Amino acid sequence: MSDYPKPADLLAHRPPFLFCDEIIELEPGVSCTAIWRLTGNEAFFAGHFPSRPTLPGVLIVEALAQTAGLAALSDEHFEGKLPLFGGIDKARFRRQVIPGDTLTLEANLGRMSKMAGKATGLASVDGEIACQVEMMFVIADAVDL
Repeated sequence: MSDYPKPADLLAHRPPFLFCDEIIELEPGVSCTAIWRLTGNEAFFAGHFPSRPTLPGVLIVEALAQTAGLAALSDEHFEGKLPLFGGIDKARFRRQVIPGDTLTLEANLGRMSKMAGKATGLASVDGEIACQVEMMFVIADAVDL
């Protein structure tokens, strides 16, 4: 077990929409590497697709956005903030992700301000690229619900 925080300690997301199981590398305000273990019991596999279960690409991009959020929210300058998607560019999908795969999620923050930021993401399985993406997000105040 690592000395890094649990993803739920930093992100507002909760199951079933928290896709980062564990942080394995973290440089606050710079980068994060997390993992998502796909058991096959996830509800979306039942319908996408019944004869060939495949992780939807949009969920890979969301998992990368959550990983970028971990990098940002681990920086004290963004404590109490909520990063929200502002855009997705150059998303490319290179391989299918299936039940039983462990997805390694890497996010590197780019230009950041108090109000917005950019990040790049790379998702892979056993060193084989599954998805690459550039992301933009806006920074909002978190509100306790």
